[in-house]
Amino acid sequence: MSKKIYEMVTNQIISKLEKGTVPWKKPFASGQAVNWNTQKPYRGINTMLLDGGEYLTFKQIKDAGGKVKKGEKSQIIVFWKWLEVEDKETGEEKNIPFLKYYRVFEVGSQVEGIEPKREYETYIHDPIEEAEKIKDIYINAPSYSSITGGAWYKPFEDRINVPPMKEFENIHEYYSTLFHEMIHSTGHSSRIDREGITAHNGFGTECYSKEELVAELGASMLCGVSGIDNETIDNSASYIGSWLRVLKEDKTLIVKASQQAQKASDYIQGLN
Repeated sequence: MSKKIYEMVTNQIISKLEKGTVPWKKPFASGQAVNWNTQKPYRGINTMLLDGGEYLTFKQIKDAGGKVKKGEKSQIIVFWKWLEVEDKETGEEKNIPFLKYYRVFEVGSQVEGIEPKREYETYIHDPIEEAEKIKDIYINAPSYSSITGGAWYKPFEDRINVPPMKEFENIHEYYSTLFHEMIHSTGHSSRIDREGITAHNGFGTECYSKEELVAELGASMLCGVSGIDNETIDNSASYIGSWLRVLKEDKTLIVKASQQAQKASDYIQGLN
């Protein structure tokens, strides 16, 4: 049973990352996933499995008077439970961990008849003119949306999503997140045609990890052009470091990835 759950967890994380979602980098208010009934945040691996929002099981939704919208697909959450069993050799009672999973739906987007309870703290920002210019001059740009809960680029839709600006406490993190997804989008077959996007490599592969390096380096470059590099460089360095560890800390990859990042940054700015 555990092996099946491990596979389901792994596949769901891979699915999210293949869609462009980076589940452990959520600098926006709606990035946290909570239980609708208790409003308690999910912990551990569940923070990676779920986008931001409020979740319930099918039964909990029904008990609350709601229903799942037609065609919506569930996501999974997991937790450990300790079971008391008898040791066959000694006859003594012992506790063993048992991994269990539930399927859940996000109340705000997948459910009818009940409404989200949580009110997000929001922030008032003035757009940064230089950063907005970079977005505006992107020729042959993908489409944009501002759905709450997650940031991603979906190549098959050629669409970027970043939560609304008001959900970011730090306006610079909003633009850093936006630029990260914009760099990903340059890899589309209609633009630079970069392998990290067109080959659909799964999480953990060298190709995918290199693409994340390209996206974050490119985002840092665009932040620098916008005059906001000092506000995001620490987070970017930490993020890049995590992917370098995946790639066995091969420092030469930074040089190679930065060349691709520069090409992507220039493409967005119309400098090619």
